[in-house]
Amino acid sequence: MQVILLERIAKLGQMGDTVRVRDGYARNFLLPQGKALRANKANMAKFEGQRAQLEARNLERREEASAVAAKLDGESQVMIRSAGETGQLYGSVSKRDIAEGLTAAGFSVARSQVELNTPIKTIGLHNVLVALHPEVEVTVVINVARSEDEANRQAAGEDLTAPEQDIFEFEEDEEDETEGEGEEGEASEEVAEEEEA
Repeated sequence: MQVILLERIAKLGQMGDTVRVRDGYARNFLLPQGKALRANKANMAKFEGQRAQLEARNLERREEASAVAAKLDGESQVMIRSAGETGQLYGSVSKRDIAEGLTAAGFSVARSQVELNTPIKTIGLHNVLVALHPEVEVTVVINVARSEDEANRQAAGEDLTAPEQDIFEFEEDEEDETEGEGEEGEASEEVAEEEEA
């Protein structure tokens, strides 16, 4: 289906472009959301008549989004979740959780504005993109931890998955001790041979 875009849409085109999209995408998303019109002569004339108003409305929305982006950019949001010793979450952090957390912090962010391809399933610091407007995007840091203390330690740069490495170092230390005992055993045999002689 051919449509005329009424606003910029990522990976599709700019305002006023006539593009070909799948019928379902046009019928279920673009047309009901008011992001596009069917491409025909009547709608093309309608669009040209409203072009100045649409551009002014788009500029106003972009300026509002830029003002919010200035405050939101680099914002850190703490999410407390239950997790195992390896850092694997028992649940996950989804778009909805992030949007609700940012809204609770005083920012008006809809779930559809959070760009997260797969839910977050591990503890740590995760950079998440938030599209406030088709032309304005910001990055938010999501700090997923088991407690406030862990969140503060992660924010300071500590790696909370480090205890696994300590276990391996401990095992290596045990091996070194057993090797030392073998050398002492050989030394005691040499001393016993010298005493017999």
